[in-house]
Amino acid sequence: MIIFGTKGYLYQLAILTLVCGRCGNPSAHTLRKRVNKFTLFFVPLFPFSTKYLTQCTFCGAEQQVSKEQADQMQRQAVSGGPGSSGAQPYGQSPQHPYQRP
Repeated sequence: MIIFGTKGYLYQLAILTLVCGRCGNPSAHTLRKRVNKFTLFFVPLFPFSTKYLTQCTFCGAEQQVSKEQADQMQRQAVSGGPGSSGAQPYGQSPQHPYQRP
């Protein structure tokens, strides 16, 4: 008998201050990487699905972003650029780059 299945892993890459596309509040958003791996006898062998997501900490809304967008957001967080977790002057919160108009 062969036992196989999948296992999911969730990695937090960065925390960014963005305006939420759902609730409209300027709040912290977590940038996460979700990886699903194929397992054989409970040993993870190889990833078959990788997704990047942002999640609003105010309302909990999740939005999927591409790998390129996630890399760009992560670079902004590390460099302290717009949208990073640093303090923003009141009324000057950066817009979520993937917000619906």
